[in-house]
Parts: sequence; C-alpha cells; structure tokens
Amino acid sequence: MIKEFKEFLMRGNVLDLAVGVVIGTAFTAIVTNVVNGLITPLVGLIVSLFTKGKDLNEAMSVLDWKPVKGVTFAFGDVVSALITFVITGFVLFLIVKAANKAKEKGTKEEEAVVPEVKMPTAEDYLADIRDLLVEQKKATQETFDQPEDK
Repeated sequence: MIKEFKEFLMRGNVLDLAVGVVIGTAFTAIVTNVVNGLITPLVGLIVSLFTKGKDLNEAMSVLDWKPVKGVTFAFGDVVSALITFVITGFVLFLIVKAANKAKEKGTKEEEAVVPEVKMPTAEDYLADIRDLLVEQKKATQETFDQPEDK
C-alpha cells in the first residue's frame, strides 16, 4: 500500500498539480497585495473626493451599511475582493493565453521539421515496372537493329 501511494505521488500529474497550487498561492498573494496596496487606496481616494472624507477608512466606510448597532455589512471589503478576483482572473487568462500560444508555436515548429514521407502506392510500383519494361524493350531492339559487319 505504501508503494502504491508513493507511485501515486510520483506521477507527473500529481506533481504538476502540486506545483500549480503552490505557484497559484504565491500569485494570489501578489495580486492581493497589489489590490490592497494600490487599487483599494485608489478607490478610497476617488470615493473620498466624492464624499469629502478625511481618510481612507472614512471614505471606504461610506460603502458599509449598519442597519443595527453592532452589525456592519462591509461592502468595501466585498468590492475589494471582487476587484482582486477580476484582476487575478485576467492575469491568469493572459498567462494561459501566452502559454497556449507558445505551445502552439512549438507544435508548428515540430511539424515543420518532420518531412512528409509519401508512401508508394500500387500505381507507383506498376508505373516503375512499365518504365523498366519500356527501357528493356528499347535496349533489346537496339541490339537487333545494329547492322552486322561483313
């Protein structure tokens, strides 16, 4: 059972998936920090210009809703998460598109390198036999048509 588990883990697909998850996690951290460090403050700046808020928290709190004391619906956080999702999805789309293009280019180069080999057909063999017979007949006639020295 341990041997089977080891074989399962060492398969290429499982290792590729593990690498993809680790890279995806690191990439998500980068995008989250870009959104939290750059885009959310930009949205906060724009909201503060319209609401005349004094700081980012006050500006973003305009998006929050407090129907009852102690209960807050943080729509600012939801907007931030949506922006993070859209940016992450778009960047992943660009990466996959570039990878597919590179893969396509590699496939086309491989196809260009491999020359096409035409397999001879029965008609090709018959044509070769006919040509050989015609040549043989001409050679035979030439030997009989030569004048004899007397």
